[in-house]
Amino acid sequence: MPRVVSVYLPTWPTDRHRRMLGQQAPPADQPLVMIAREGSRQLVAAANVAAISAGLRIGMPASKAQALVAELIIEELCPEEDRKELDRLALWFLRNYAPIVAADPPDGIVIDTTGADHLHGNETLMLSGMINRLFAMGFTARAAIADSWGAAHALARFSAKPCLVVPEGEAAQAVLDLPIAALRLESRTVAALRTLGFDRVGELAATPRAPLALRFGPEIGRRLDQALGRVAEPIDPIRAAEAIEARRAFAEPISATETIARYVRMLVVRLCAVLEEQEIGVRRLDLILHRVDNTLQVIRAGTAKPVRDVERLTKLLCDRIDTIDPGFGIEIMVLSAAHCEPLEAVQTISSLIEEPEAEIGGLIDVIANRGHRVYRVAAVESDVPERSLAAVSALAEDDELGWPVEWPRPSRLLLHPEPIQCMALLPDHPPVSFTWRGSRHAVKRADGPERVFGEWWKRDKELRAIRDYFVVENEAGERFWIYRQGDGEHADSGSGSWFLQGIFG
Repeated sequence: MPRVVSVYLPTWPTDRHRRMLGQQAPPADQPLVMIAREGSRQLVAAANVAAISAGLRIGMPASKAQALVAELIIEELCPEEDRKELDRLALWFLRNYAPIVAADPPDGIVIDTTGADHLHGNETLMLSGMINRLFAMGFTARAAIADSWGAAHALARFSAKPCLVVPEGEAAQAVLDLPIAALRLESRTVAALRTLGFDRVGELAATPRAPLALRFGPEIGRRLDQALGRVAEPIDPIRAAEAIEARRAFAEPISATETIARYVRMLVVRLCAVLEEQEIGVRRLDLILHRVDNTLQVIRAGTAKPVRDVERLTKLLCDRIDTIDPGFGIEIMVLSAAHCEPLEAVQTISSLIEEPEAEIGGLIDVIANRGHRVYRVAAVESDVPERSLAAVSALAEDDELGWPVEWPRPSRLLLHPEPIQCMALLPDHPPVSFTWRGSRHAVKRADGPERVFGEWWKRDKELRAIRDYFVVENEAGERFWIYRQGDGEHADSGSGSWFLQGIFG
């Protein structure tokens, strides 16, 4: 079943304007509106959150808005620039999330994520990641995923949740209680329907189609069917102008798995030849299959490092051919290098000189494209243990930072330090015993304290924060890494509570 994401940018024009101004942008809490001319009148065409909170609304005369809010900032709306930037944002989604992405003017993006959510954990993590990354770029966003474009579009704009995942098969039921404005109908049609007493999508869906079609034409029925998932709504995907593609059209549609795999290899050979000429390698590869029923099937493959090896790329794509539904046949195949990076030819080291390093990139790519996250842990320059490491790419270059060697570190750090109950003499003595997860441990040996100070340059609250770490061993020979918040003397250095953060051995 298809899965479609609709990303809604409710304050797109004002957010884009502030992002364009950069450091010169007005404060986010200052009301800002964009105006457009309609005949001889100037109307509010867009408003930021602060302006809406101040009581301004879209369609209000600009003079009235200025009279209501004294410090209102007024700028001219630039619909052409907004559309161009929306296309650029769609390209960003194309590179980072899925092969089928299109702008949904004037304030949205539509993405077919069928089969792509596993690359981001799951659908919930994928949606929340989209919203968070857009927020970091300065854009307010809402998102919904459903079985159809119409349902996702309606829920993103009219649902109470900013991030909504509708389970497969439940999209039709989810939209019935939404207002009829969610159906993407013209405003005059919505007004006429409300005059007739229609308020919710469910009321409209339960009404016979013939009278509605006789009065309003086929548009209402079409939009209803799209929202309820009864008819397909193809997405015309945006493509980067500089994208490298290999294309094959068939006189007779193909559908056999072996035939598809054979032509995939042919396209990979052609694509790699172009990549070699430009001295680049592919990091993200999209196989787009156009079916005879005007729908698309896609496979996306990613690599940990730039690659242009024919066998390796062919395997990544062919491993997922079983996920393709050819329907009544495939008439066009397009292989697109969605993301490329420089890759210069490297001379192979002779085995007579030294032992060549094992190449594990192919294995990592296969595992990652099956939905598993592959990474390694690297050191981060920080004295605070939970901040001293980070997950990096499995093939990232080695760093020379390393971890402290003056004091022992446990082989296992807990995800979060867990509180324990201790008996100890203050200020510098280790505990005599401690209780963790309901079990009491008598301390036979201990080493410490190792004092760790808070990183005051990151957070004001850590200006006087102190931790005293101890390595303790119980009667069974098990060793634990525990710490006390504070120095045991000054209240502003910490609460004096004890925590267990790691286990040795």
